Amino acid sequence: MQSQQQLNEKFAIDDQLHFELNEEGIIIAKIANSHGTMSLSTYGAHVLSYLPEGESEDVFFLSEQAHYGQGKAIRGGIPVCWPWFAEDVLEQGKKPHGFARNQQWHVIGAQAKQDGSTEISLALGHTEANLAVWPYEFELVLQVVVGEALQITLTTKNLSQKPFTITQALHTYLNVSDIHDIEINGFDGLRYLDKLTEFSEKSQQGTVTVSGEIDRVYLKPPATVTLSDVAFNRDIVMTSTGNKTVVVWNPGPETVRSLSDIAPEAYKDFICIETANAVIDQVTVEAGQQHSLTAAFQVKKS
Repeated sequence: MQSQQQLNEKFAIDDQLHFELNEEGIIIAKIANSHGTMSLSTYGAHVLSYLPEGESEDVFFLSEQAHYGQGKAIRGGIPVCWPWFAEDVLEQGKKPHGFARNQQWHVIGAQAKQDGSTEISLALGHTEANLAVWPYEFELVLQVVVGEALQITLTTKNLSQKPFTITQALHTYLNVSDIHDIEINGFDGLRYLDKLTEFSEKSQQGTVTVSGEIDRVYLKPPATVTLSDVAFNRDIVMTSTGNKTVVVWNPGPETVRSLSDIAPEAYKDFICIETANAVIDQVTVEAGQQHSLTAAFQVKKS
């Protein structure tokens, strides 16, 4: 396992990137440049925070009761769900959302780019423990670029001798002023699968608003989706590639009570809009090939 000192000696960039230990002993990468600030847990390759230059409210929600390490997922930010999203559709009985978000990743690169952006890359590979639950050799790489937008690319490399099939998601928790006062634009007229009614297929009419628990898988989404928040006076513009589904989720006031790592009232403070290959959107990666899933976030004044 890489130590904080080793990471700072090898990958730190003056005035742009350094590594710290949090209270739980997890190494956190901190990026600060002219475009904004970003923090990322090396455990789970998990983006925790992103504050564009000039903004006062973080783009992402992070639970004050989040757990770090010890096989637990971090509640908030952007968990990496891989090699399956939600329950494994190919084999029941496995933990939801795969194992990538619950393991220590390794930093493999960092650079200051000529346009003023800063890039960091982390990787996760197959281990005996991983092979016991998912019998394929792989390399998973997460690349994060802090520039005019925050861009995140998750690349799956198949190192085995046979194809494998994955579902996955960048399970993004977006910070909002109040869940009841937001609008999501870009889904009008799209079909979606409603998990709350046993994945029945429905059609979206107009903008998406939230009045209670919501759990939907939108099919064939546009490349760009916008979250409008009047109280925060901003639009968060999200673009994605490599996906044919986007998940919209919030637990609402009842289901949130079953979540031990989030305050009961905190459901009002976030909406998950997740760039995904989910449910019917499964990706087969041939032997020796790779697949990339990308999400980018840019804040604009509304």
